[in-house]
Amino acid sequence: MTNIPWDARLAALLVRPLCNSWVTPNHLTTLRLATGLGAALCFGSGEWLNLAAWLWVMSTFLDHTDGELARMSGKQSRAGHFYDLITDAVATIGLFMGIGWGLSSSLLGGWALFMGAIAGIAIAIIFHFRNEIEQRSGKAATKQPGFAGFEPEDSLYLLPLITWLDGLALLLLIAALITPIIAIVVGWQYLTQLDKV
Repeated sequence: MTNIPWDARLAALLVRPLCNSWVTPNHLTTLRLATGLGAALCFGSGEWLNLAAWLWVMSTFLDHTDGELARMSGKQSRAGHFYDLITDAVATIGLFMGIGWGLSSSLLGGWALFMGAIAGIAIAIIFHFRNEIEQRSGKAATKQPGFAGFEPEDSLYLLPLITWLDGLALLLLIAALITPIIAIVVGWQYLTQLDKV
């Protein structure tokens, strides 16, 4: 239990009453996709930043609910898992592309779109390689390091604070610099696995 992130524990608690209801894991995945794309569109508008940030927090949390419901209710499926992976990729890519689009009218100009595209493409590559690794070696092979019940991706729960502090440009710059490095590392992990086959 100690290795389970706090948001996953809360998600499990909240979805338990849904186990015998008409709600399926795919319903929650679709809601995660809708809120994620809503956040991307609001960021892209350049005007609804606070709403965008809170929609993203909701979307990030919902990402845990579908898997928890699937496990508890026995409704796990390969199709549902694949839908969840695609949703994660589309929502996260959309987030950074939306932030880039929204900041394109700022001092960053066209560079914001470029940085959003770089982060989005790198994230797509990361998701692709992580999926390939998971298919070959199981989910445990893609487990990210955590600390005290938090995972690296949990940092995006801070988006409302980052938005409030007018830090989106800095976030986008950091994402454009770090995500390609992570993509290279995950790609190397994948290639290393191929060598072992």
